[in-house]
Amino acid sequence: MVEIRQKLVLASASPRRLALLNQIGIEPDYLRPTDVDETPEKGELPRQLATRLAKIKAEAALAWSKRDTPWTGAYIIAADTVVAVGRRSLPKAETTEQAVDCLRLLSGRAHRVWTGVSLVTPSGAIRSKLVETRLRFKRLTRADIEAYIASDEWRGKAGGYAIQGIAGGFVVKLIGSYTNVVGLPLAETAALLDGEGYPIRARWSSPLVPAA
Repeated sequence: MVEIRQKLVLASASPRRLALLNQIGIEPDYLRPTDVDETPEKGELPRQLATRLAKIKAEAALAWSKRDTPWTGAYIIAADTVVAVGRRSLPKAETTEQAVDCLRLLSGRAHRVWTGVSLVTPSGAIRSKLVETRLRFKRLTRADIEAYIASDEWRGKAGGYAIQGIAGGFVVKLIGSYTNVVGLPLAETAALLDGEGYPIRARWSSPLVPAA
């Protein structure tokens, strides 16, 4: 009997999410970023926003896969990460002003990071998971903020920072999944895939070599 290898599509252009999947021996067969409106709806809580955006990204990728025959029936992973202070969702900082506002708000305070993960199964069903991590930043000085802005690490990052870089030195407390803050909670994502029959351990005996 010929074994049919299951295909996996990552519905994201994020190099961080790709690197995280590679970390646990998973190499997507195709990257299919989705273009969706990420504006929060009126009164929408951060956890609701993360869940909704992950699902609509998954739905958009599923619709594409049905039009592109080679990818019909593939597993599809989509995710969205939201940084929140209380009921307020912080933006994915694209300007210096946005990043500075985020860092000033996070300085010396607790905040939460929510990531919604949606998995499309070969049958077209969508399974979802929401993961929360709680963090606290040290009190940031003006020099901290100015130097971090100059690093440009914040650009395009939820909440205006990347924990896997310089901003890891801002975190004085973290409760929950670290990889969730980076952009994809690995334990929960692996559990979703495993539960739906994707062979997550297939390459563990021959680990992937990270790209240089």
